[in-house]
Amino acid sequence: MGDGGGGAAGEPLLVKRARYHPGCPGCRVDRRNEEREGVFPFGDLFRIWLVVVCSSASLFPPPPPFAPLRPSPCFTISSCMPRLLLFSPPLHPALPIQSLFPFLYFMIRDLHIAKDEEDIGFYAGFVGASYMLGRALSSILWGIVADKYGRKPVIVITLISVIILNSLFGLSSSYWMALTTRGLLGFLCGMLGPIKAYATEVCRKEHNHMALAIVSSSRGIGLIVGPAIGGYLAQPVDKYPGIFSEKSIFGRFPYFLPCLSISLLAVTALISCFWLPETLHKHTKDTILDDSVETVEESLAGTDAQESGGGCLQLFTNWPLMSAITVYCIFSLQDVAYAEVKIATCLLTSLSTVTTITVFNILMNEAVTQDVRASANGVAVTLMSIAKTIAPAAAGAIFSWAQRRQTAWFLPGDHLVFFMMNVFTVIGLVFTFRPFYVRSNTKH
Repeated sequence: MGDGGGGAAGEPLLVKRARYHPGCPGCRVDRRNEEREGVFPFGDLFRIWLVVVCSSASLFPPPPPFAPLRPSPCFTISSCMPRLLLFSPPLHPALPIQSLFPFLYFMIRDLHIAKDEEDIGFYAGFVGASYMLGRALSSILWGIVADKYGRKPVIVITLISVIILNSLFGLSSSYWMALTTRGLLGFLCGMLGPIKAYATEVCRKEHNHMALAIVSSSRGIGLIVGPAIGGYLAQPVDKYPGIFSEKSIFGRFPYFLPCLSISLLAVTALISCFWLPETLHKHTKDTILDDSVETVEESLAGTDAQESGGGCLQLFTNWPLMSAITVYCIFSLQDVAYAEVKIATCLLTSLSTVTTITVFNILMNEAVTQDVRASANGVAVTLMSIAKTIAPAAAGAIFSWAQRRQTAWFLPGDHLVFFMMNVFTVIGLVFTFRPFYVRSNTKH
């Protein structure tokens, strides 16, 4: 009896030992997670949150504090939209870009690029757009790099680019320098896709959904902390003359202090990367520990999983993935529309939208194998960036059309705006059912 129990107890150990490959960072993480059953990964989740908050950014800032709109007898949402569209609200906000919202208008004004005050919003919009354009161009590339060389190198490169380029943005002496630094920051901040793959892999399976939710929760932190940093620390010589001198660097560059503060937080996140384990599996043919039946079966299963990925181009034929990305983009675009009109129901709508986006982030990561997971997230970020780039232009056309229909008998004025929002909601809802959405049945 005792021997039989010992043999039964030893059998799973053989299988577990055969599953790991020496020298593989992904296998080390898997082994660590096996040993941490029942342990909540506070450290891993906090480091993911810190990295995302300090490095992620969005496209459009909200309306800055300047020349309030003059009330008029026909003041409606539609009548003020042309100005609000120049400073659309944040889409996936975090500290590097949220912090510049309070002072962006004044920074553009002091750079003397706009001939008239009314043109300042136009130029400020391009500063935000340059980041999203850079991110749309590079997200797939960074996903491929993360799948080939690892998630951690991409995270480190992103944090270094935030430290350098965010500081240079605060030191901008011309509009074109500000525009270039934001564009380069978007191009080099390629971790939004890989960090989702990393969050899925670094924790045990029962915690990886929470890790993905923490990636999304950086939105609220950026909305609160970012503008506070920008508002309190911009133009420090005027606000705190007893501390900062006009002859100091903060007198010459009045918007450098908030950017420097964010860069210092990014340094903290970069230091925390020393404790971030790499999660990408890097197996070679010579790393099988023994030639047991379990080992051979596992190595063949791993080969099949890698071959099923088929490379980056094959992702576009993965319908469970692409259907999840489609819904993800639709609700991201809808989030832009609701945020732009700033209505009382915006909080509830944003809550439901963020929840939906988080769920489809989970489904996207479950639809692919690990060897193409970062690339899949890169595709999602690229398509989402394109959708959010198109959204303001489409919204502008709708709002302008609504403004000309104030006296129409069918859907006059703002009624048309809310009707179109509900259309997007219905489209997103329809795309969550078959045959449009298909969930992957494969367990990775």
